Amino acid sequence: MTFFWNHLYFIPVIAFFASVAIKGIVLAQQKKFNVKNMFGSGGMPSVHSSLVTSLTTAMGIKWGVSSDIFLVCLVFACIIIYDALNVRFEAGQHAKALNTLAQDQHGDWEFNESIGHLPREAFIGSCIGILTAILLLSF
Repeated sequence: MTFFWNHLYFIPVIAFFASVAIKGIVLAQQKKFNVKNMFGSGGMPSVHSSLVTSLTTAMGIKWGVSSDIFLVCLVFACIIIYDALNVRFEAGQHAKALNTLAQDQHGDWEFNESIGHLPREAFIGSCIGILTAILLLSF
């Protein structure tokens, strides 16, 4: 417990790699695996959600949920998850529509359609982040 308690920055790093590994497994099961997709935006689970919730949970455990640092992390996490669910999801929908429209005119370029998340992807990513922080700080 002492190591992670004194080095909280490792918790989001571990949550990041755990989420990327799980995302790789999910992509492999869907037969869509490649490293670019694994580290790219979108997909199950949300790596962004995992990263920010692990940091927020770690700060809450170490400094308490009434601390200023926890509040800053919580607001930061809410903005990141909102962005993934709404702004980036909508941008992906726009990219899909633009790709359909441009398919006839410009067949050699394409906008990335998988940049946002569905609620279940953000939820699972958040669960991974929370569990990572709890597990690492309980040793």
